Amino acid sequence: MAIPRPGKPVRGSQRGAPVMAAFDLLGRRWAMGIIWNLSKGPATFRSLQEQCETISPSILNSRTKDLREAGLIEKTDEGYALTELGRDLFSLLEPVAEWSLRWASELDPEAGPAICKSRE
Repeated sequence: MAIPRPGKPVRGSQRGAPVMAAFDLLGRRWAMGIIWNLSKGPATFRSLQEQCETISPSILNSRTKDLREAGLIEKTDEGYALTELGRDLFSLLEPVAEWSLRWASELDPEAGPAICKSRE
């Protein structure tokens, strides 16, 4: 399956609005988890699979291929790494992570502190 591209029909936009193409790509299984884990630094296929815990090798292979084709990750001597574009994307995701902790706490005030601790 080809990666979503701006200007081509994608989920949520027949015209391929760039933001919808990005959401389509990032909404694929494990795409965000791979980006999140690579924000810590380069990782080999095996170490990335361990960091993602429940990802299957076939999904990891598909997703790394998609993210490479989209220009968000690259293969280096050290393994997979975020590109400059991937690092820019991650910097936008960090505030969403902070918001999500507040959201979790609002939904379940008793579990909120435990959820926040588990992120550390």
